[in-house]
Amino acid sequence: MKPAPYSLSPEIIADYQRDGAVCIRGAFKDWVDVIAEGIERNMRERSATAVDIAGGVGSFFDDYCNWERIPEFVQVVRESPAAAIAAGVMQSQTAQFFHDHVLVKEPGTQKPTPWHQDIPYYFVDGSQTVSFWIPIDPVKEATLRLVAGSHKWDKLVLPVRWLDDSNFYAGEGDYRPVPDPDNDPAMKVLEWEMEPGDAVLFDFRTAHGARGNPASSRRRVLSLRWVGDDAHYVERPGRTSPPYTGHDMKHGQKLREDWFPVVWDASAA
Repeated sequence: MKPAPYSLSPEIIADYQRDGAVCIRGAFKDWVDVIAEGIERNMRERSATAVDIAGGVGSFFDDYCNWERIPEFVQVVRESPAAAIAAGVMQSQTAQFFHDHVLVKEPGTQKPTPWHQDIPYYFVDGSQTVSFWIPIDPVKEATLRLVAGSHKWDKLVLPVRWLDDSNFYAGEGDYRPVPDPDNDPAMKVLEWEMEPGDAVLFDFRTAHGARGNPASSRRRVLSLRWVGDDAHYVERPGRTSPPYTGHDMKHGQKLREDWFPVVWDASAA
């Protein structure tokens, strides 16, 4: 089946381009049950990359790159409006799927998601990128937090490991320090209380994080990552995340479509 179309307002597109992040209400309200079933299947049938990064207080389940073996995620990627929305906010003719990511914080989990940008961890670069953060539970304190305009910073944020905050790559490299937006009045933090099926969209370069989950209910999230027309493979200082070993791509090449399918193409829509 073809992906569902979706009409974005000029204001949504402008906000995304300006701030590097935007919240779209109810975009996946008809997909909440499908996503919930997929998350539960992923947690039962976790991959070798699945980890609990809660640090012993509560549980923070983290797993990625499972969509091709989780039928509910296949359906969301290929049939939901995600691809059309991605192409729209990126201002791209195409939307190519990069990877899925499941993040579940159980009640009382204190571990925050550290401030970071996604792009330093990835072997992809380009100005047209978007990540979807789709909760299937109401979220208040544990919502996603983003630094407006950080997708335009001239240096990338130092990537760190979520388990222990150690450097992801050897050495410091040419990075800016991990930001502390709560103590830097020059940084504007965007955050939204959200209902199931709402979605925050943000550029791979937008700095973001989240608090722990003090609520009495779970915070289940499916994240979908997409790239656009100008995306290409780049070398990083070490093993990237996701690793995707054996891809045989070279610096500057387009991502191979047999691994990363083009789900939306406006010329064929």
